[in-house]
Amino acid sequence: VAAALVSSRSVFEHRAVVVAGDRAEALAGLGVLASGGVAPGVVSGVGVAGRRVVFVFPGQGSQWLGMAAGLWESSPVFAQAMGRCEAALSAFVDWSLSAVVRGEPDAPGFDRVDVVQPVLFAVMVSLAELWRSHGVEPAAVVGHSQGEIAAACVSGALSLEDAARVVALRSKALGVLAGRGGMVSVALPAGQVRGLLGEGLSVAAVNGPATTVVSGDVDALDVLLARCEADGIRARRIPVDYASHSAHVELIQRELLDLLEPVRPRTAQVPFYSSVTGRVADGSELDAGYWYANLRQTVDFHGATRALLDDGFDVFVESSAHPVLTASV
Repeated sequence: VAAALVSSRSVFEHRAVVVAGDRAEALAGLGVLASGGVAPGVVSGVGVAGRRVVFVFPGQGSQWLGMAAGLWESSPVFAQAMGRCEAALSAFVDWSLSAVVRGEPDAPGFDRVDVVQPVLFAVMVSLAELWRSHGVEPAAVVGHSQGEIAAACVSGALSLEDAARVVALRSKALGVLAGRGGMVSVALPAGQVRGLLGEGLSVAAVNGPATTVVSGDVDALDVLLARCEADGIRARRIPVDYASHSAHVELIQRELLDLLEPVRPRTAQVPFYSSVTGRVADGSELDAGYWYANLRQTVDFHGATRALLDDGFDVFVESSAHPVLTASV
């Protein structure tokens, strides 16, 4: 019945869904719907044609133990996409994507940046494929930090193999920076945050009008946190032990450029809005130099989101294991 309603019947503006496990639940849900009531499993709304959908891909932080395991078992589309990601990543990693997702005893954990970032990439790309299988096609894509790799892949600017190379080899290179720095989120506009920064700190990301991330030396971050607490400014440490989007990244510049030299970007099939530049990119510029800049420079997610809104995009779908950018959007 549900398949027929969306594939061979008229699609009306006013719509409702009743999710039920048996006939009794279905009848109860229909009763609630008919009376205009509210109940779990009963959803109603008004469809609007002509909306322009953006797929949003976050950076690190949406992971959780057990993520994607159930969907891998229940969704053939998602499982096939994850299988393709596993094959692409296998050329660059010595662990199994399926073993990590399923939590097998000898599989490495999400405490390793060279594991969590490739796994998140695979989950985000596969979720995008699942959305598309249900008829939700992106009119544009945008990513935050590492999430730009998934965005580039979904847009067609990077092949799956090139995207796997970028996320796997770049996250391995980050191991050199482990223990040297950190990151802190501050609930202030970027301009005000810059006035608080001492030596050894940089604005790592501008996520929204009043959400800014700082990265740099551990001691300098401690000073910043203490100052924020004293001034009543909301700030929290992000659970990472390296300082992306800061001068620390310059230690691995040459290595990254060499590792990613084989990447051959191409013109995007879906508009790619860059959080490096804050505007739409052709896609052909997403070479090794771009992926170094993506890790070194400030993430201008706010600028990219503003550009999307200015260009008429009005629906944002976060394709991730857990929503972390919804508030910023």
